[in-house]
Amino acid sequence: MKYHSVKQVAEKYGISERTVRNYCAMGKIEGAYMVGKTWNIPSDALLPDRKSTKGKISPLLQILKEQKNIKYKGGIYHRTQIDLTYNSNHIEGSKLTHEQTRYIFETNTIGITDEVVNVDDLLETLNHFKCIDYIIEYAEDRLTEDFIKKLHLILKTGTSDSQKEWFNIGDYKRLPNEVGGSETTLPKDVSKEMKLLLKHYNSLKKYTFEDILDFHVCFERIHPFQDGNGHIGRLIMFKELLLKGYVPFIITDELKMFYYRGLKEWGHLNGYLTDTCLTAQDNYKALLDYFKIKY
Repeated sequence: MKYHSVKQVAEKYGISERTVRNYCAMGKIEGAYMVGKTWNIPSDALLPDRKSTKGKISPLLQILKEQKNIKYKGGIYHRTQIDLTYNSNHIEGSKLTHEQTRYIFETNTIGITDEVVNVDDLLETLNHFKCIDYIIEYAEDRLTEDFIKKLHLILKTGTSDSQKEWFNIGDYKRLPNEVGGSETTLPKDVSKEMKLLLKHYNSLKKYTFEDILDFHVCFERIHPFQDGNGHIGRLIMFKELLLKGYVPFIITDELKMFYYRGLKEWGHLNGYLTDTCLTAQDNYKALLDYFKIKY
């Protein structure tokens, strides 16, 4: 019998070494055994089928819906609104602190003195709260172009970008743009590329964790909107993880550079992004444990 190392299996399947070790430790790879601190994995071993629970509303989604509808404070919905909004905004350059974000959500007032605050940061914070409500309310809906454009419209309404005719809020970009110095899909091709991406994604029979990450990467590489693509992409990913039965996660500022590297390396070394997202997922699971929510 020929055996492979954790690293070899990770590279073979395009997943992180951490994921492979977890599979081994949980007994999910038949024939894998440890010598010292090293796992030996049969070369013909199959990885576990990471099935989704499509068709069953997760306990987390049910609780998020309930707490949203009754405007419950101090629960997982409250914490998700603040943490997801703050971190996503901060990744995109917002100067609002976590405490300022919390104050805005809890009081619907600004309460900021002795410093200059960008009005768009405030508006996008308020709008991002509405976007989270939208993805929770319609989490079970199929992902479509209209759904994605609606999110962008909610996010950008009232901002200075909405006053620019060429910006085209709630619709695809009109001018070419870059992300991280890399070219993105040209405006004339965006509609076609988005249709193809959604057709492929919605045709899948089973959704793995990696399928959802792959959609996210493809979306960010298309970069369909003039601005706000990072916000929208992470909101979509959160929604789809909820729908497909996986624990969602929040990319924190501490994970930002690993997240960017993972986006860049996807398709070559998928493990970078997968490992980063699993780390973020562990952080969110700790919250669920605190609130005694099953997953």
